[in-house]
Amino acid sequence: MGDAQCKKIGEAIGLLAFEGEMVSCERYGNGHINDTFRLICVDREDMKPYIIQRINHEVFKDPVSLMKNISGVTSFLREAIIAQAGDPDRETLNIVKARDGKDYCQDSDGNYWRGYLFIEGATTYDKVRNPEDFYQSGRAFGRFLRRLGEYPAGELTETILNFHNTPVRLQAFKEAVKADVCSRADVVEKEIAFVLDREKEADTAMKLLREGRLPLRVTHNDTKLNNILIDDHTGEALCVIDLDTIMPGLSIFDFGDAIRFGANTAEEDDPDSSKASLSLELFEIYTKGYLEGCKGVLTAEERTMLPMGAKLMTYECGMRFLTDYLQGDIYFHTNRDNHNLDRARTQFALVADMEKKWLEMEEIINKYE
Repeated sequence: MGDAQCKKIGEAIGLLAFEGEMVSCERYGNGHINDTFRLICVDREDMKPYIIQRINHEVFKDPVSLMKNISGVTSFLREAIIAQAGDPDRETLNIVKARDGKDYCQDSDGNYWRGYLFIEGATTYDKVRNPEDFYQSGRAFGRFLRRLGEYPAGELTETILNFHNTPVRLQAFKEAVKADVCSRADVVEKEIAFVLDREKEADTAMKLLREGRLPLRVTHNDTKLNNILIDDHTGEALCVIDLDTIMPGLSIFDFGDAIRFGANTAEEDDPDSSKASLSLELFEIYTKGYLEGCKGVLTAEERTMLPMGAKLMTYECGMRFLTDYLQGDIYFHTNRDNHNLDRARTQFALVADMEKKWLEMEEIINKYE
């Protein structure tokens, strides 16, 4: 950590209302967007651990609204957890306010910082170690949706506009194909055709939303396993974290993105897309956990559309990877030639396998009514 960075962290620490005197501050986790540090303070004889983060305002261009989203949602969750006799200090994130009463502070360079209570005795995992982890993540995200069922989703700000708006992503894809700024379209004619062959399905979910057949809900929008804290002692899902993408959205997209990430038999960027397929075992395990967590909150239409949520999120993600490949790999970080192309092909292979297993997916959903 350089001297300039240390100085800025020290400035932010002074602006946030941490209790006690700092004894250590070390970089924490492996996130790629925000700068995250674990802070230890001593208040008399008590050790108090915290998280302090610099919000990346190049990605999240309205940090004030972002923190208003998080503050509203976590306060609502805290009340719900207390009402259910849970532990509000461990089952939701808790913001450490700035000394001026705001939910964030700004250093002298204009960087935005925030603090959270650190949740001890819990761990996040980047990969599914065993089926129980995936089941637990399903329960946690389902419970998250249920607890926020009465929260007014329309009051939330879209921190990333059109983040899961598949028709908008499709239009961006078409523009990238037409522009072909890197002369790569000829290389990926098969992949372009794959996207366009499914064009009519792209608007399926958004059309149902417009018609009022799918409700707008508070959604997480990044439902990966590593955004769940697992209790080290019990092995149970404890807390949903990384709330920067909390926005109004569709339940089927949160469900679908988790399946896309966790039920694929291949790594997301495997150069051999033939390894990619939908694990029906993991699909069922997650579905069971998610629907248990929801406990009847989903409408009949939402339940019916869960498989389509998985397909649309995988289709959309593959399309975004392919768009970035066509534009010269300017958005997603790459570490080898054709990295985004490999990612796109793996997503499309997963979509194709979902199509083959569609009836089995529907049967699994119906098992847990």
